[in-house]
Parts: sequence; structure tokens; C-alpha cells
Amino acid sequence: MPGIRDFRDKVVVITGAGSGIGRATALAFARHGANLVIADVRGDRLAEAAGEVARLGARVETREVDVSDRAQVEGLARFVMERHSRADILHNNAGVSITGSFEHTSLENWEWITGVNYWGTVYGIHYFLPHMIERRCGHIVNTASFMGICATPATTAYCATKFAVVGLSEALRAEVRRYNIGVTAICPGVINTRIVADGRSHLPQDARASLASVLDFYRKRGWPPERVANAVLKAVRKDRGIVPVGPEAWAFWGLKRLSPWAYETAARLSERLLLH
Repeated sequence: MPGIRDFRDKVVVITGAGSGIGRATALAFARHGANLVIADVRGDRLAEAAGEVARLGARVETREVDVSDRAQVEGLARFVMERHSRADILHNNAGVSITGSFEHTSLENWEWITGVNYWGTVYGIHYFLPHMIERRCGHIVNTASFMGICATPATTAYCATKFAVVGLSEALRAEVRRYNIGVTAICPGVINTRIVADGRSHLPQDARASLASVLDFYRKRGWPPERVANAVLKAVRKDRGIVPVGPEAWAFWGLKRLSPWAYETAARLSERLLLH
């Protein structure tokens, strides 16, 4: 099935667009002539992102949305349909993180991360997909993670939600091909965004230094979010399914598939660093 190759005048809806990958992707689509509807739970960040998009000469509209709230996502879809009558591309990008083992993660935090990462994606698809089916065209991009294809210790809740997003994307992709609709799961590796800094941590006290090192590594060594944005546009154009982003994402994915023993060894080493 051919992807969407020309983004001029396409209506692109992006959640979590106030910073990081969402903002970079909005700017990338804007440079190619798309019309943007961007959403984020943080109004201040959303306004800054909208200003950047507008300075590129693109049309942009904003909505302050908590994607874990079903009614708010329904309202976003209603707004888009009333203003544009369609959404050509939906990017379910909003996401949060929790660092910590299963035993230290409360049920309240499980509900929080599942509400944003998983249900936010489900709600987005639920309210936008019927309109794409009616028009027999469109593309849905779901931001997962390389931790959605390769599990790592001390990220149990995060991995669970991202594995769910990847599985959802794969199954949905097979279901909607007959409607000329594409579905992509983007799986970024180490990207310099605020997701870890803005997330919640439940590591033991003696492992906090390890988390600080991880945050510093993301800032200094993480790939820029523009790398993911470029991968998103390429995936839509070429109708790609699962798209790891960054050499570490490809390496872990390849290691898991080619040598499960080596993959498990790497996981054990990570566990020693983060939990002991």
C-alpha cells in the first residue's frame, strides 16, 4: 500500500506536541506544508511550539488535552472534524515514564502511566479512525519505544505500556490495510527529550545516582528529537510498520532476535547497575 508522499495541505494531528518528539515532528510536517492541530497537557509548552510552527508559515491550531481523559480526546477529534472535516495523519505521541521495578511501583502509578501511554493511544485511534475509514485513506503513527520491542529492568511499567502500543499497532495495521490506511509504531532509542526528567522514579535510595547518570547520558548523548521526526515522515511516506530509531534501538532489537542469550546477559548487567 503506498504511503502519503505529499504533505502539502494535509491535516496532521499530534498529541504531546509541546516538547521533544512531538514538537520536532510538528515542525517537520510544517516545513512540508502541512496544516497542524497540536495538543499537549502543558499549555505553556504548547503555546511555544505553536509559535515555532507559525513562524514557518504553517497553519497551526492548539488544544490543551490530557490524553488519559476519554472525553478530552473525543473533544479533540470533534474540534478537528468541525474545523477541517478530516485528519489525514494522526500521531499519538503523548507519553510519560516511570523508572523503578515492579515491586516498587504503586497501582496508582500503573494507572497513571497506562492512562497516558496506552489508553491515550487507544482513545486517539477510537475517535479518529472511523473518519479515516469513511474516507478510505489516512495514516496513524503511534510513538512506542525501543523498550516496546526490547524490555529492560527498572522500567517494568513503561515497557508494559510500550509493548502494548507496538502490539496494538501491528494488529491494527493488518486490520485497516483494506481501507488504504497505514499504521506505524515508532520505536525511538535514546533521545534527548524530557520524558525521563518529567517522569516518576521509584528506584531504591542507593540507586538514585544511577538515575542521575542516566539523565545526564540522555542530555549529553541522546539523539536529537529531530531524528525521530524525520523517521516519522519517512515512515508515513513509505508506509512502514515498526520503525526503530537510532543505532542502539536497532542493535538491541537485532540482538534480541539473533542471540537471546546475549540479550538476556545485557539485561542482567543493566539490572545490576540500576537496582543494586
